[in-house]
Amino acid sequence: MKALITGASGGIGRDMALILSRMGYDLILVSRDVSKMEQVKKHLKTDVQIISADLSVERDCFELYEAVKEQDIDILVNNAGFGAFGRFWEIPLEKELNMLDLNVRAVHILTKLFLSDFRKKDRGYILNVSSSAGFLAGPLMATYYATKNYVLRLTEAIYEELRKDGSHVHICALCPGPVNTGFNDRAGVRFALKGMRSFDVAKYAIDGMFAKRVVMIPGVAMKVAHVGEKFMGEKALLKVAYFFQHKKEG
Repeated sequence: MKALITGASGGIGRDMALILSRMGYDLILVSRDVSKMEQVKKHLKTDVQIISADLSVERDCFELYEAVKEQDIDILVNNAGFGAFGRFWEIPLEKELNMLDLNVRAVHILTKLFLSDFRKKDRGYILNVSSSAGFLAGPLMATYYATKNYVLRLTEAIYEELRKDGSHVHICALCPGPVNTGFNDRAGVRFALKGMRSFDVAKYAIDGMFAKRVVMIPGVAMKVAHVGEKFMGEKALLKVAYFFQHKKEG
């Protein structure tokens, strides 16, 4: 049994690696930071392969696939991603394009390539890490929210195509709210709400994946908020989203 995890140097990716290793899965860890992945490896009980890649670069996505495609991978976790805080016109375009490349293009490419292999053998799991942001528009983090919406809706659509095809391959999306990871430091924000422990979110995601759930929203507060969103108009949702996003400003 083998799993490939992107963004595996810390946070949810690191904790998913710990959980899957305890379950007996050999691992392929992927990120730009080899030293951090080496630290993660020290805590894992199974065989671990470390691959340094910048998945915001299209070539690295294809090279990653070529490097591992002959291995019998059972699980792909698309976890790598980042956000940026600020008014749309204030965030540098280069930073946003890099975000689109990592949060959207890399997820799309790797999902497409590995799904093709999984379908041929009629088994396998793909876990795409979206966000509670994927359910909303996100003033002050407009591009990040849009990328997570893409990941969520793409995943849901593929799930239904696989179901109608009678496939035993399963794809799902994790949609957490605030999680205590390094995400906020890179995004330049602070949480407006209390964050969950990344290990708890990772465990919830792995359990949900094996239970073949489609969309996973960890935490009672986020579940309640998601239900509440359905009863609000778009303009009201935008005002609420702006209110909570504005409180994140560091």
